Formats: sequence, structure tokens, C-alpha cells
Amino acid sequence: MTTDERDTIAETTTETPAAATSNRKAPFPTGFLETISTGWAERPESLPEQRAQAPYAAARRAAVSAAFPGKRLVIPAGAFKQRSNDTDYPFRAHSAFAHLTGWGADAVPDSVLVFEPTDAGHDVTLHLRERADRTTTEFYADASIGEFWIGPRPSLAGVAADLGVATAHIDAFAATDDDLVVDEDDDLTRFVSELRLIKDPYEIAQMRLAVETTARGFDDIVGELPRIIETPRGERAIEGVFHLRARTDGNGEGYDTIAASGPHACYLHWTRNDGAVLPGDLVLIDAGVEVDSLYTADITRTLPVSGTFTPIQRTIYETVREAADAAFAAARPGVRFRTLHEAAMAVIAERVAEWGLLPVSAEEALHADRGGQHRRYMVHGTSHHLGIDVHDCAQARREMYYDGELEPGMVFTIEPGLYFQIDDLTVPEEYRGIGVRIEDDILMTESGPVNLSADIPRTADEVEAWIARSRR
Repeated sequence: MTTDERDTIAETTTETPAAATSNRKAPFPTGFLETISTGWAERPESLPEQRAQAPYAAARRAAVSAAFPGKRLVIPAGAFKQRSNDTDYPFRAHSAFAHLTGWGADAVPDSVLVFEPTDAGHDVTLHLRERADRTTTEFYADASIGEFWIGPRPSLAGVAADLGVATAHIDAFAATDDDLVVDEDDDLTRFVSELRLIKDPYEIAQMRLAVETTARGFDDIVGELPRIIETPRGERAIEGVFHLRARTDGNGEGYDTIAASGPHACYLHWTRNDGAVLPGDLVLIDAGVEVDSLYTADITRTLPVSGTFTPIQRTIYETVREAADAAFAAARPGVRFRTLHEAAMAVIAERVAEWGLLPVSAEEALHADRGGQHRRYMVHGTSHHLGIDVHDCAQARREMYYDGELEPGMVFTIEPGLYFQIDDLTVPEEYRGIGVRIEDDILMTESGPVNLSADIPRTADEVEAWIARSRR
């Protein structure tokens, strides 16, 4: 970085540098100040067509309004978060804000969606910082929001036409003591989270797009395996290959990519990604593209680096797939969400008992109170809801989530695994250091579940053929 992108770069005076307010800023010369606001072409504005998600966002706002009559509701987009000194993390709007406005990757930081109560419900206004006029010092001197630095910002009229919602300048917003603010008020936070349990047609289309884009990212990784193997930090090379696809075809990753090779695959959230990818090992890749609407996929595949599974790797892999298939078979409208986990766990318990890894029978291990011995090798859950957050609807009530019933329009993962830590003395040596997870994204429909990621190879034979094709 060669410029002070977070600072107001200079004082609008002719002080000497020594007298300036920052030792990193130089004053603007008089000639600059006299000419910077002139000589610019007109910027005629052509209002955009309303985006496809706008009617769906309006319906969501109507549901929120009906649930909180007489209450003033405030949904902030959020602000930049500091990474270090004068650099920020990339901005990503709050999920509830994005869901209720339809504003995705192009949302403006520090915007606020306000529901003002009326006798008929609510007047809803989106407050944002409008583009700066070329005659203002903000245009050139404020590196955090000035258009000379960050590029054009949208106008109030443009956003109103784009999103189908009334707009006003952020300076017109004033908080009150009676506001219900998302993430501060439990009832509002819970409601906007549960509102996302059932996806509308636009959301489902975006989930399909996210999965399709993620599939291309996995194809990229498989195609680059020979180069990845040669890279000392091959896990990081995997991360980079996927990042290129995520940024080229989407907004980015929906979460930090897990590229876990060898024993690292036994660490459930391994995101350090600094290890080698060695032939003979398995590499577990958990990655998802977030598209511009902010909806994300969440997919895991476990690959044999050399192209073929060893017998023990294949046995473990196919057991995990058997557990995933059992959970998928159990998924039907009206079935409780937790049933998926129970179906997968029944397979895991039975198989690890057959391998002699448990001190009890599979039946005893599955006992609700005294069991759980098999969970040593799979401590995580089998499923979570998926959407605009990778762990979507996380503030929903238990009776609506884990104990809730599956309904058409829900999107969730199925992701069993088996993980045998490198130092686990309860398993034979040949098991140690092997970690396997298979994760797919599932849409529930009236007629049953649909595996959105089914086209990404899943079986051991399909995975081996996938790698072989890439090396021809």
C-alpha cells in the first residue's frame, strides 16, 4: 500500500508539514484547493432497474413489520472492522440487513434500515451516506469514503430504484432509547433469524448458483493437484486456487477455507493451511463460494493425494459416505431435524464397533444417557442450516431448529465424518492421522430432499476417476 487509504490525507490549509496534524500528511497547496472542484464532467444519473430480489426483500420486511407492531426497529449494516493500524477487513453487511434490503456485496457501510411505526404498520427507510458532490472536501480528502479514493458511491435515488425501498441520508437518522436493534434485542434477533429458515425462490436460486460455483472451485483444485503437491505449503496453494475461483465468479469465500492434509484433517476447523500435501495422505477440503448476493455454499470433499485410496482409507471413506447416505434417506418433510444426525450416528457407531474401537456395543454407544463412546471419532453435528450465513438461522429457538421439523424450502448440510487423531491410542496405528468428511448441501422440497452438490464426485470410485481425468 503506497497511500494512506484510511486517513484524511491532508489539511485543507497551507500549513507547513511540521505544523500539520499528522506526521504522515502533507498540506494541499493553494493551487490544488482552487482547482480541484472544477473541470469535472456532468454525471447524469440513469436510475437502475429494480433488482430481482427486491420483491422478496419487501415481503420479508412486511413479515418483520407484522411481528412488531408499534415498535421502532433498527437494522444496521455494520461498519468496517480494523485489521491493523489503518487497514480494514473487507466489508460484509450484517446478514439480517442484507436479507431485509436485498443489498449484497455492493452494500454501503454504516447504512441503517429503520422501521418507523405508523397506524398502518411501519414506514421503512434505508439510511445511507450518499455520494459526495465534487465541490466538497469529502470527495478528495477523506480516504475512507471519498470517491477519489474508493470510487463512485450510489445516490439515494439510485438505491431507492434498485432496492424498491425509500432512502434518506444517514445524517437524518437518529437513534432513540426505545429502538429495538438487531443483535441487541433478543426478540428481534430471533425473529429475523427464524425468518431465514424457509428460503424463497430467489434464495434457492442463489444457493444453486453458489453450489455450482463452488463445484468449479473444487474442479480447479483437483486439476492443480500436481502443482499443489510440489508446493512446500500445499495446503495454502489449495486455499489460493479456490480463492481465485471465489473472487472471479463470486464475492469471495463464505468462510475461511479448510485445506487439511494428512493428520491436519483430524482438526475440524483447521484453517492455518500451512502444511504440505503429500502423496499417500488424504486431504480434506471444506470450502464454499459466497456469491454477490451473499448466499454461500458449504461443501467438503476428501481426496487421496496420490489419486487412489489405500484399503484402510477407502474403508473409512465409504463408511462416512454410508452415514451421509443414511442421513439423506432419513430426510423428509415433517421429520425432525435432529433425526438426520441420529441416522448418521447409527452408522458410525455400528462401523466403529465392528472395527473393535469401542469398549461397548454399538447399541450401548447409542444410548441417550450412558452412550456416546463413538462420538470420540465424530464430535460435531451432522447438519446445520445454510443460506446467507454458512451457519444460517443460528439465533433461532431450539424448537425451531434442532428440534424443529424439516419443511420444503429449507437448505441444510449433511456432513458426517470420522477423525482418528495422530496420537489416539484407542485405534490401531494404521487408522491414526486419517480424517474424512463428506459434506453436501441439501434442499428440502415437497417430494423430498435434493442434493444440490450431487454432481461433485462423492463415492470413492468417483473421486478416484475425478482425479484420474484431471491428469490425462
